[in-house]
Amino acid sequence: MDGEIPGPHSGSMETFENLVRAEFTPKNTYLNTASSALLPTRTVAALQDAVRLRAEGRSLDPLFADVEACRAAYARLAGVPVERVAAGATVALHTALVAASLPPGAEVLTAEGDFTSVLNPFHARGDLKVRAVPLERLADSVRPGTALVAVSAAQSADGRIADLAALREAATEHGARTYVDFSQAAGWLPVTADAYDYSVSITFKWLLGPNGAAFLVVPEDFGDLTPVQAGWVAGENPWDSCYGPVTELAHSARRFDSSPALFSYAGLRASLELVEEIGVDVVRAHDLALADRFRAGLATLGHTPVPSPGSPIVSVPGLGRLQPEMAKAGIAVSARAGNLRASFHLYNTAADVDRLLDALSG
Repeated sequence: MDGEIPGPHSGSMETFENLVRAEFTPKNTYLNTASSALLPTRTVAALQDAVRLRAEGRSLDPLFADVEACRAAYARLAGVPVERVAAGATVALHTALVAASLPPGAEVLTAEGDFTSVLNPFHARGDLKVRAVPLERLADSVRPGTALVAVSAAQSADGRIADLAALREAATEHGARTYVDFSQAAGWLPVTADAYDYSVSITFKWLLGPNGAAFLVVPEDFGDLTPVQAGWVAGENPWDSCYGPVTELAHSARRFDSSPALFSYAGLRASLELVEEIGVDVVRAHDLALADRFRAGLATLGHTPVPSPGSPIVSVPGLGRLQPEMAKAGIAVSARAGNLRASFHLYNTAADVDRLLDALSG
């Protein structure tokens, strides 16, 4: 692993390789970030500290401060003011909030086979017109009367990347709102949240965090959202909003918060610090180089992956049945939609790619 980055909180330089070695200790060949990432050493330590704080009965104020630090870090990553970022636990919860904002009969355009959390809340409404088209036809399928287009920036099943620029242009032309899920992209693909009405991401994949944290970016005027799930944390003064109806909602996107899983955010703060230390551009170059190496190796073996240029997720049709065999060989990959899915991140090396290729050739 080549390249140098600034050392943490210092002017010294240390290699990318040395930093990754200090932070990650995989016991197998882990090529499954699209399911969940390995946790950095600093994140594990932060989680342990948070649990110890709770066990010893000390104030939880530092854990609530972690939530705000994570919100600010994600705002920097997404390129928006922190006042536009809501903190929650899952994409599905945020999708439900967006779904609740639509009038009966509204048309929602989606991509076929997209991840359930991006889709199901719209179907669960029962009174919306949900239309699914192939991902490649999404932008061309926006039409007069389309109220919202909802799509993942990178598809979970096979890594295909949505043409978000074309989608944004088509949505603007027809007056449709946009909802983009960056869960499989944030951390390696630049997140341009300001280009869409709403965007969302969980944080336990390429952002290296624990499960249980997610962020929703909303417009400055909050769009059409109503904080139907608002509890005490959504108040302008949360500790004065614990009893009875919330009399004053937060003046920022925090009005769309749900009560945070404090341990998750304690760990996530450390993870996001690492992502910012390394930089998304460095991560992207590293991840894509490994994915391209895998694609080239597959070609020599006579396998053709689902076309997903520019993505660190590589999905090979018909080989999903080999996932248990790979697991027995100490190689962690996924079986998704019948495909064998490998996904590459900063803790992976060329040797990891070659080991998977060797296992598949055998």
